[in-house]
Amino acid sequence: MTSARGSTLRYSLIAIPLLAALSLLWAFASPLMSVPDEPAHTIKAAAVARGELTGISGGKQGDLTSVTVPRYIAMIGVQACFGTNPGSTPACAPPIDASARDLVQAQTSAGNYNPMYYAMIGLPSRLMGGAPAIYLMRALSALICSAFLAVAIGAAASLRRRFWPVATCLVAVTPMVLFLNGAINPNALEIATTAAVFTNLCVVLENGRRLKNVRLNIVLVGVSGAVLANTRALSLLWLALAFAAAVLIYGIKPFGAVLRNRLGLAMAGLVGVGCAASLAWLKVANSFDSLGGTPSNVTPDAAFVTMLDRTFDYSSGYIGVMGWLDTPAPAAVFSFWHFGFAAVILGGLTARPFRRRPAVWVLLVAVLILPPILQAQVIQQLGYIWQGRYLLAAFVLLLLACGAVMVWRPIPRSPWAHSLARWVLAGAVGVHLYTFVSTLRRFTVGQERTNWTEMFDPLWQPPMTWQVLTISYLLVLVLGAVVSYRCLFPRSFVLTSGSVVGAKEDTILTLSIGQSEQG
Repeated sequence: MTSARGSTLRYSLIAIPLLAALSLLWAFASPLMSVPDEPAHTIKAAAVARGELTGISGGKQGDLTSVTVPRYIAMIGVQACFGTNPGSTPACAPPIDASARDLVQAQTSAGNYNPMYYAMIGLPSRLMGGAPAIYLMRALSALICSAFLAVAIGAAASLRRRFWPVATCLVAVTPMVLFLNGAINPNALEIATTAAVFTNLCVVLENGRRLKNVRLNIVLVGVSGAVLANTRALSLLWLALAFAAAVLIYGIKPFGAVLRNRLGLAMAGLVGVGCAASLAWLKVANSFDSLGGTPSNVTPDAAFVTMLDRTFDYSSGYIGVMGWLDTPAPAAVFSFWHFGFAAVILGGLTARPFRRRPAVWVLLVAVLILPPILQAQVIQQLGYIWQGRYLLAAFVLLLLACGAVMVWRPIPRSPWAHSLARWVLAGAVGVHLYTFVSTLRRFTVGQERTNWTEMFDPLWQPPMTWQVLTISYLLVLVLGAVVSYRCLFPRSFVLTSGSVVGAKEDTILTLSIGQSEQG
């Protein structure tokens, strides 16, 4: 029998190049500074790479932080001239002067954010200048986030009954996840590490009596947990929810066995150190004080109710709201993914055995109630600032938890199930591609244009042209769909008049029709 460790490594190595390719294509397709707050994160990354962790701030809510960065980085905000203006294209942005590398003062709203992510992403700004440095920063972020996302999928594929966990992973990788992967924004790393912590912890707890077989997964839990704790201000909450959900699914005894294991205890210590470092940074740097907004007279209780009413409005941010919130994915894309979300969540809520369901309940309540609670606390200081992507890590966690509790469901193996899976995967390829091309359309000719043929006379072109990027994206999507299908259905089956012979990951299951009818 193949060990979970071997399965995780094998499937992670398969997933990494696919996810990295898709994320890198988004990095080149998205104009520089086309992601919300990307200029602030870019300036922060360049400052941290030069040893400036905090900078100078007035200390009041919403005050910008002053840091020292290369001149071309300090002026990067002008690249977002098309942001929030759907009729404009990135052609309005002036060229970036690669030679302007003298150090000057710049301001950022991310000045007191945890420096861990920025220390990694800012390194290219020390090696080169201009647009190549920015693209390399994006590429580095895409590779790191893809690696964590890949080990999450690899862990899901190494569970004993992997069909449903892998299927929910595929639903969780929305266009918005890939879009954020290709940007300079710690939001992407938060999503990927949350997924990696949970799925690897599930593998560890499932093998609580054979921990020597899951040493790699134990290490991945420790590393992912420590990184997650230091990603964003709310990341500690997602880390706690990931651990709570896994324990609710598999029970406290396997978790106790992990803590009695030397490697398990060491990785628990690593996560603990990461959490302590995160709490210390939050205390010293006051990370929440950098949030900007417009004060409002709305009372907290009114804001709470309003946010509850807007729950499904913000869900579009889980799927695809690109640009500076001015480029939503087409309606067909939202329809496809909302159907997928509903199927996964209903599957989790009705999963058996019943004792596994509380994990789904806890996460579902968290997804519904946390945005109103968090927004109500700052409504009078900042106004309404909530975006769907702020909760995307928790929502991805909810989907993955549904997959984990569904492992006890029968695995579909009929010809109809195979055909359905092929159609769904083909649909996923279609809507991913539709989102990609629609976003490129907005940037190449502007949102106000209505004729698709105008893209062949673009006002702006990304590196390698939009045509090459689109064809490349399609090829990677198709390859990903084929790999996903082979992972969901690892072996073929034979349907005869007397029996159904289905292949499980490690065994062949034979059921006679007569016995099935009696059952």
